[in-house]
Amino acid sequence: MMGLCQNDVLRCAVVVLLCGHVFSKECTNIPIPLQSHTLRYEFEVSKNETWKQEILANNHHDHHLIPTDDSTWASLFPRKMLREQSELSWNVVYRKFKHPGQIKLEGNFRKEVSLHDVRLDPESVHGLAQQTNLEYLLMLDVDRLLWSFRKTAGLPMVGSPYGGWEAPDIELRGHFVGHYLSATAHMWASTHNQALKEKMTTLVSALKECQDKMGTGYLSAFPSELFDRVEAIQPVWAPYYTIHKVMAGLLDQHTLAGNPQALGMLKWMVEYFYNRVQNVIRTYTIERHWMSLNEEFGGMNDILYRLFSITGDPKHLLLAHLFDKPCFLGLLAIQADDLSGFHANTHIPVVVGAQMRYELTGDELYKEIGITFMDMINSSHSFATGGTSASEFWENPKWMGTYLHTETEESCTTYNMLKVSRNLFRWTKEVIYADYYERALTNGVLGIQKGTEPGVMIYMLGGPHLIPSGAAMAQLADSIYFEEGGSHPALYVIQYISSSLDWKSGNIILNQKVDKVVSWDQHLRVALTVTECHGARTSTLNLRIPSWASSGTVVAHLNEEALNLPSPDDRPDYGSLYAIIYGPYVLAGLSLGDHEITTGSAKSVSDWVTPVPADYNSHLISLSQETGNSRVFFSNKDQIIVMAPTPEAGNHSAVHATFRLILSQSMPSSSPSSEEFSSLGDVIGKSVMLEPFDFPGMVVSHSGTDKGLFIGKKDSATEFHVVKGLGGEDGTVSLESKSEKGCFVYSGQEVTLSCGSGSSKNAGFAKGASFVLEKGLREYHPISFVAKGETRSYVLEPIMNMRDEFYNVYFHISN
Repeated sequence: MMGLCQNDVLRCAVVVLLCGHVFSKECTNIPIPLQSHTLRYEFEVSKNETWKQEILANNHHDHHLIPTDDSTWASLFPRKMLREQSELSWNVVYRKFKHPGQIKLEGNFRKEVSLHDVRLDPESVHGLAQQTNLEYLLMLDVDRLLWSFRKTAGLPMVGSPYGGWEAPDIELRGHFVGHYLSATAHMWASTHNQALKEKMTTLVSALKECQDKMGTGYLSAFPSELFDRVEAIQPVWAPYYTIHKVMAGLLDQHTLAGNPQALGMLKWMVEYFYNRVQNVIRTYTIERHWMSLNEEFGGMNDILYRLFSITGDPKHLLLAHLFDKPCFLGLLAIQADDLSGFHANTHIPVVVGAQMRYELTGDELYKEIGITFMDMINSSHSFATGGTSASEFWENPKWMGTYLHTETEESCTTYNMLKVSRNLFRWTKEVIYADYYERALTNGVLGIQKGTEPGVMIYMLGGPHLIPSGAAMAQLADSIYFEEGGSHPALYVIQYISSSLDWKSGNIILNQKVDKVVSWDQHLRVALTVTECHGARTSTLNLRIPSWASSGTVVAHLNEEALNLPSPDDRPDYGSLYAIIYGPYVLAGLSLGDHEITTGSAKSVSDWVTPVPADYNSHLISLSQETGNSRVFFSNKDQIIVMAPTPEAGNHSAVHATFRLILSQSMPSSSPSSEEFSSLGDVIGKSVMLEPFDFPGMVVSHSGTDKGLFIGKKDSATEFHVVKGLGGEDGTVSLESKSEKGCFVYSGQEVTLSCGSGSSKNAGFAKGASFVLEKGLREYHPISFVAKGETRSYVLEPIMNMRDEFYNVYFHISN
């Protein structure tokens, strides 16, 4: 299950700051600084008018050519991919704007089973994450969510609005409400929590009141003047992006929650925007409409194709076509990797919409676009976690190592890439897409949630925690099971997640139980139990064999009878910068910046990456002292021992204040082994070494009396005899040096090895040499390893376990 994932050689890493500007590529290759969400928010709240004018000066579009409508449309025709006879239909699409006709739905693909029929095991990692997000969704106040919507509609506001990107003076306000509508719909389908049902129903009804009050179909938290600026090609923060979120939320409320109002509200909204886009094209040119799409506009084409699949209204299909952004999709149609410079989360949803276009129309071009795009991302623009983007943008292909910093892998891009890979699996049944989904879900979705703190997640995988919508976390029961219908239905188990499925097509109940994955047992064990319901039918059960599974160790049994299995696929490696992966789990090394591993004579990965034994958590301790009204902890700071303030749980300070007790090898063979510690008190009377949690193989050492303690290699100066605290208080210990008898670890102005003064060992010295012994503030995750290097070793844990610690995912590994 252990493996390495590589990226290209890091030839040169140069960071250039251009007056704070972030440049991006649009289809016309004119840079737009404000396409970065991070920069846009800074722009919105900044009081620096000079800087804002500089940004706006770089946002002008003075170099656009405005050809005729028909010639512009024709120039977008992807000639290298389409059949010649398709050119006519390509041009006809534009003409159908005025004379639309009904288009037949096409496609026969594997379907995801309904979320209503899947339940996560509440004790599983996914179940705990789902519960945490449910608590967050229930915490949010409907009146605060509605505040800006009511203000825009001219209705009385209740309470106060939320802040951040939802603040009343931020142009992106309202997008969170769209996320909330989608998240609650998915969460209700997965849990049927009645309190959540009431909250989201109340929200939809109140939004209906806002829409009715405005009377045009328009529904937003900001006035329609923002769309005037879009159409005039003036700076504005992504109004279509926000509208898409509201539209998608309403559609999810209809399809997943059965809300009777939501579909009608959505259709009225679409009618409003159909008329706006029609007016832009008639008043100006179609090129003017394409220019407006160089701002982030979400998955407008996707939501409109999905709506068309329900309504069959040709207006919905035609408007979806007009949001396809063919100047971007055309690059993919000719299989050109020109992604560098494009804003990632603007364009991934465009591809998802193109995939829906293929499903509805059967146009093979759009199938090839989806496959080509996924191949580009997977091979040249993806981190080991499955995520993509650096500072929100795509950069040079296969140079991901250049962009390893805190602004990598925007969580929104991972969420949208899950959609791309899910669709490709439904079409092809190829395991590579299910493998990608597993890795991105495990590391890029579970990895953004901060433990069990409701709503505390991260925007960038390498950045600090904040509070976003949690929409992705509401869909953890999604894409575990797929099905094929017909007289002989088939069920596909694609993700190994403890859960139950009420499979209506086969009339069975399937329970999936996945044993807890641990580092010291390199097996994934899954038990499937099938219970027949009345009218059960003959069906086929398909199980994914992950590419990370070793072909010689994969076994399956049906009622204790062995089954034959195919061999898994292998993935090619790129470059020399490695991530270490255990099954689908990307392992992060606890480190403040070190990332070099020299393996020496090791022949295989298992020679230098070894599991942390199951009993090691019982050996972890922390040492502290009382100082007035506070406590200070014995801690490792830059490999020097200090007394530090009380660490915050989940912070790297807790890592620094945790040590592993190692029994001295010089102890008599009759002495208890480390495995026989039944309590912390058992350590008294024994000789030990103290290994810092994040520096395995190193220990606390000294260089003589009255000198500071430091982290070094094991030698005679690293052993300490544990005795009861010299101060005489219960629960305290003192550490006497074995090489310097009568000298103890002492906390004064600094932490030193001190022998006291004269013969006294006075009360002050006794207090300074006494430490409260307690359970370690940090623990090893069940999936923990030690990566052993010749000069430095690392504790490795799944990235999804990290909270606010410092860590590295990529290592320069050499021998």
